[in-house]
Amino acid sequence: MKFRAYIVEDSPTIRENLIEALHEMALVDAVGTAETENEGKRWLAQNHDYWDLAIIDLFLKEGSGLNILEACRFRRPTQKMVVLSNHATNDVRWRCAQLGADAVFDKSTEIDALVDFCIKERVKVDPGG
Repeated sequence: MKFRAYIVEDSPTIRENLIEALHEMALVDAVGTAETENEGKRWLAQNHDYWDLAIIDLFLKEGSGLNILEACRFRRPTQKMVVLSNHATNDVRWRCAQLGADAVFDKSTEIDALVDFCIKERVKVDPGG
């Protein structure tokens, strides 16, 4: 069983590097991407059985990652949502937690922690993988 991630990130460079890093280091497969709030919300809602992890940036080409978190508050308990942002202040972490984020990671300093989180969650979904 694969561990499937959906990524909402408007920077093509960050998105491509993230997909590659997660695949190589955490055995996470990207099942799709979005650059805007509406695109992300629509895909996550229409494909609720096809993702295990959503990685959301807060500041998008259009809209906000906070609204995506709020739209996905009532997902399955096995589905995790994390925020990956350059603005991971204590206030932002608190607000994201209020909206149902399972974790918040800073893009510039916490990529290793994101990878570790992904590995831990993947093992829960697929203990043999």
